[in-house]
Amino acid sequence: VQLQASGGGLVQAGGSLKLSCRASGINFRIHSMHWYRQTPGKQRELVATISSTPATNYADSVKGRFTISRDNIRNTVYLQMNSLKPEDTAVYLCSTHWRSRDYWGQGTQVTVSS
Repeated sequence: VQLQASGGGLVQAGGSLKLSCRASGINFRIHSMHWYRQTPGKQRELVATISSTPATNYADSVKGRFTISRDNIRNTVYLQMNSLKPEDTAVYLCSTHWRSRDYWGQGTQVTVSS
């Protein structure tokens, strides 16, 4: 299983970014996919989840600003991030679970300047 994330960068507060994570090595359409974020000294935080149906779920801190979606043809999950805040600065990682194991992408850095 490989997860390849992209789309991070530097943006001003109030701006937008769209992250992508392409999966290979799994039957993508049947798997729930997750976006997490990690900042130094803090626990990894679950940001958003999309199931196979696809139902979505969000952390309270991003509700109304972030949207998770998936393209089962391209085996890709997206995270559209709008109205970004400096506190959204983190490394964003995509993840999935298969055969009793969690798989992680390499992460993509998002930096929001004030």
